[in-house]
Amino acid sequence: MRGKQAPVREIEGDVKYNDKNVAKLINYLMEDGKKTVARGIVYDCFDIIKKETKQDPRHIFNKAMKRVAPLVEVRGKRIGGANYQVPFQVRGRRRFLLGCRWIIQAAKSKSGDSMASRLAREILDSAEGEGAAVKKREEVHKQAEANKAFAHFAK
Repeated sequence: MRGKQAPVREIEGDVKYNDKNVAKLINYLMEDGKKTVARGIVYDCFDIIKKETKQDPRHIFNKAMKRVAPLVEVRGKRIGGANYQVPFQVRGRRRFLLGCRWIIQAAKSKSGDSMASRLAREILDSAEGEGAAVKKREEVHKQAEANKAFAHFAK
């Protein structure tokens, strides 16, 4: 690794809820620097969640993130000419990033409705322990379980 590692910047909470996790979701959803579009999608999504559940959408979102965020993942490691899939524990920020990424990918892969309603559906499904994002987490955990024989290579 050359030079210094980039510093971790603290981001401010979003405009409406003043919540850092919602602000991060907006940033992960944003494409081509169009933050107002991403913000509109997330706020519309939260309005849909609030209408359907009659609860604070941030609680539903946090519940979904707990269900989706992975505890372990596998990384390739080259040892003695062979590549092994070594299971590693996932740290906090990366857990949140992967959870958001999987929810957004699952929402984008669906077709039909607006992005806000697809995202709301995926968040609600994830909070219930269903949906494509939860399935992705289960796959990653299964893969880590299958390769736990190589856990001693983790440092």
